[in-house]
Amino acid sequence: MSTTALDTHRQVNATSPLLAETVATIAERGVEFVYFQAVTITGRVVGKVVPAKHFERLAVKGVQQHQTAIANLQATREGVLLAGGVNAPEYTAVPDLDTFAILPWDTSFARVFCRLYEPDHLLANGGAAFAADTRGLLQRMHSAFTDRTGLELRTGCEPEMTWKGDGLEASFRPASSPAYHIEHLERNRPIVKKVVEYGQALGLDMIEGDYEDEFQIELNFMYDRADLTADRLTTYRQICKQVARELGIEASFMPKPATGMMGNGCHHNFSLWRDGDVNVLAEPGRTELHLTELGRHALGGLLTHSAGAMLINGSTVNSYKRYWDAGQFAPSRINWGLDNKTCTVRLSAVGRLEYKLPDAAVNPYLSHAVILAACEDGIKNEIDPGAPTQGSSYDAPVDDRFPDLPLTLGAAIAAFRADEVLTQAFGPELSNLLVDYHTDEWARFCGYVTDWERDMYWDDLP
Repeated sequence: MSTTALDTHRQVNATSPLLAETVATIAERGVEFVYFQAVTITGRVVGKVVPAKHFERLAVKGVQQHQTAIANLQATREGVLLAGGVNAPEYTAVPDLDTFAILPWDTSFARVFCRLYEPDHLLANGGAAFAADTRGLLQRMHSAFTDRTGLELRTGCEPEMTWKGDGLEASFRPASSPAYHIEHLERNRPIVKKVVEYGQALGLDMIEGDYEDEFQIELNFMYDRADLTADRLTTYRQICKQVARELGIEASFMPKPATGMMGNGCHHNFSLWRDGDVNVLAEPGRTELHLTELGRHALGGLLTHSAGAMLINGSTVNSYKRYWDAGQFAPSRINWGLDNKTCTVRLSAVGRLEYKLPDAAVNPYLSHAVILAACEDGIKNEIDPGAPTQGSSYDAPVDDRFPDLPLTLGAAIAAFRADEVLTQAFGPELSNLLVDYHTDEWARFCGYVTDWERDMYWDDLP
């Protein structure tokens, strides 16, 4: 009988020195419970809580969960559970031991991230990697990308978000903005202090932050390998929710909280590295903004597949309200520029590209998988990104080489389905599940009567 991916992961955990070290840490620190965490297709964290005395056994065996949890146990309008229905099998969640961390707000609890597998009792594909596990997908894609190209993707995210509560309202003059105002950081000091404290305790190298707009704060952590950044963004979101609970306020990653407010983006700043210390997007000795030929090809691939990637970068109905609000720094067409904040991709520093399409609700494992697939296609096919956009991209001519940016979730679904590079990279099971999930969401929205419609039409005639 051949060894499966599940067998291999179990064997790695059983023989790893990390297992004994973790068990010792649990005893020394008085940990009583451990969350076994998985991440759904929308970026929600799901899993089980395990009493600490069973950690050593379950760290090898794994825990079981119904496979429809990967789609948030969401049912279609017809009442069918997505990701297999009520008769779907369970998946097996096995932890990555190097992600074990004690929660700083309650040290009797810890957490560990898991990868997911088909249960080993299945005859057809028992023990195989679970196709809809987006976290596992990114790890596999990044490893294969490095094997084929010799390159490593490193990223840093800019997680904008909204905090609501008494006393958090901004004060500023008409036609101005509270952005960057230290006074508003002071008003939000309890938030900033707790988020940074908890972030550092959970391994995030917090580096800087600012007040972006009314109710909107951005706190950044150091860039790193893409899969580590994705885990840290998930952790950051959990930290923010905990801080909100402690302070009696609300924390939201909704992409567009209200009309006229700045949208919540999650720009991905990325670079490609070879041999550990060579950034292949930059030429040694050149200090002006520039891209190497390989960098230009990677950028060309990213632009080519940005329309298809919108189902990932803007994964909700609400996401597209952000792109419609021209003039608030969200891109509205596919292009690039040199330190141009209005473009889809901004060359923001030597050797670093800023991808501005991902929003605050993005699944970071899928958004990084998109960057890998698109950049590799660009490198392989030597795709030319063209000249950088000069001036505001809102007024610039449309570049016919790239598709239009989808501006509704419905359009994004169609663009994703038409992008063979992305759907092949994700595989048929995950691609179909993403389409089914978001098609149902789009249909629900299209059938919902909104306040805007009542305001427009209730008393419009005769």
